Amino acid sequence: MDSNYKELTGEIIKAAFNVHNILGAGFLEKVYHNAMLVDSGPS
Repeated sequence: MDSNYKELTGEIIKAAFNVHNILGAGFLEKVYHNAMLVDSGPS
């Protein structure tokens, strides 16, 4: 796998863990989707 894809995949997984740690379980997928967009926004 290309190193760019590994880096991108790592960032996506990191954002997913951050969102889950902050929100916890029990929300609809759309809530998590929007939260990931905010979390992975411009740095």
